[in-house]
Formats: sequence, structure tokens, C-alpha cells
Amino acid sequence: MAVVSYNATGRRKSSVARVRLVPGEGNIIINQRELKAYFGLKTLELIIKQPLVLTETEGKYDVLVNVIGGGVSGQAGAIRHGISRALLKVDAEYRKGLKQAGFLTRDPREKERRKYGLKKARKASQFSKR
Repeated sequence: MAVVSYNATGRRKSSVARVRLVPGEGNIIINQRELKAYFGLKTLELIIKQPLVLTETEGKYDVLVNVIGGGVSGQAGAIRHGISRALLKVDAEYRKGLKQAGFLTRDPREKERRKYGLKKARKASQFSKR
């Protein structure tokens, strides 16, 4: 028997999340680990669950995620973006709510490159008169 699954990719900063929605009890598994074990912070868990709560599909789908790159905040944003895009494949009616909440827009902000003569992108060494 073939199980229906909905795949999507989410991105934020340098993080890329491959998300799969499968009908189930609402388990969220990230890189073969439970959500609470992968993200220690409650705020990051809330960020990830936002699209599911908005569309009222929190207990209906299991979310299987492979995420690479970036830090924990970028990864959480990438997962939220991926879940939102996968929910569109489930039902196109969700588009209006997800779009208004800003979950379908890919956050374009990236780290600024380092410039020569400076310590970071804009930070210079401290000025010394003598």
C-alpha cells in the first residue's frame, strides 16, 4: 500500500531543510531525533509548529525533516518554511493564511562578506592615536 507524502524544501540563511509530511499522529522528527531533543529552546519549537497551528493540522501529519547548515535559529526558520510549502501541496486553501502570516516568503537576509582591512564585515580595529 502506497503512503501519501508531501515533500518540500525550506531555506533560511545558510540552512536547508527537506521536509516530508506523512499522515500520522503529529510527531516531528528532525535528523532522526525528536523535536524536543534536537531543539532545546521552547521558542524554536513554537516557530516550527506555527504553520501547523495556523492551518489546524497539528495532530494530522507526521513531519520528517532532514536539515543541514547554519545554526539552530536558521534551521528552525528553514523547517517552518518547508512545512508551509508542504502544506500548500496538501491543500491550496491554506495559501491565504500562510501568505498573510509570512511563512511562504523566503527570508533573503544572508551574512555580509568580510572586507579586507577589517576584522569582520564592518568592524574595524580600535583606533589608536599613537
